[in-house]
Amino acid sequence: MDREGLNTHLKSGATTVCRAWEVRRTDGVTLGFTDHDRDLSFEGVTFRAGTGLSARSLMQSTGLAVDNSEALGALSSDAVREADIESGRYDGAEVRAWLVNWADTTERALQFRGSLGEIRRAGGAFEAELRGLTEGLNQPLGRVFQKPCSAVLGDAACKFDLSTAGYAVEIDVETSRDGQLFAWASLDGFAPGWFTGGRLTVLGGAGEGLWAPIRSDSLNARREITLWQPIRADIQPGDLVRLSAGCDKRQSTCRLKFDNLVNYQGFPDIPGEDWMVAVPKRTGQNTGGSRR
Repeated sequence: MDREGLNTHLKSGATTVCRAWEVRRTDGVTLGFTDHDRDLSFEGVTFRAGTGLSARSLMQSTGLAVDNSEALGALSSDAVREADIESGRYDGAEVRAWLVNWADTTERALQFRGSLGEIRRAGGAFEAELRGLTEGLNQPLGRVFQKPCSAVLGDAACKFDLSTAGYAVEIDVETSRDGQLFAWASLDGFAPGWFTGGRLTVLGGAGEGLWAPIRSDSLNARREITLWQPIRADIQPGDLVRLSAGCDKRQSTCRLKFDNLVNYQGFPDIPGEDWMVAVPKRTGQNTGGSRR
């Protein structure tokens, strides 16, 4: 990337520049767009012309305010499909934008790097908010002192291996309603409630790569898995899904269900609010227990 070469080109007065955008979705799919009338290629990405994508002016600052802009584009079958937006495949996608000399693509400058925020669509077009890297500074950080475990099952703090036998199952969908309720005649080898708090990941079909957290796992006339939010794709019987075990963040669950107490990230013995207002007594015990 030759930024100096681009500066020299811009100072010449007769310029051949355009803009290019790279969108990298969380499922690994990478798309390139340009407002030039020819396709461009650099950094291993082909930036397609005629895709109808353009961007408004970029607002940047030297402080900690979030850099932001908006991208406008047309929905099409070979670029940005409405079904992909509806299913959430563009949620949080990484975005990079360049000013580039289309006559010599080595002369370019990275103008923006961030992610996609809110996406709105109507009338065959879409409008996407672009959020800069400083958006991450809005997220709370630091250790939380609380009784439940603060780790996410299987993450670097938890260290539990979810590929361990007995903690996940891959199974074809038998019945699905609204992408939120899934049912099977049985799930042999897994007790009711085993998957509560876990996740359902779609491995095949129109929703491949999408997932949602599991709200409940119950056994009535059949085994029913209910999600906290629907998977926004057309899930059909026969589509392969993976059910992963859930954790309710309690110390006893960590010890008995996962045998992972050494990595428990909660503080089960931390004093509660009652302890903070306890006062001395002359007689009896003042243990903080209930009065009988």
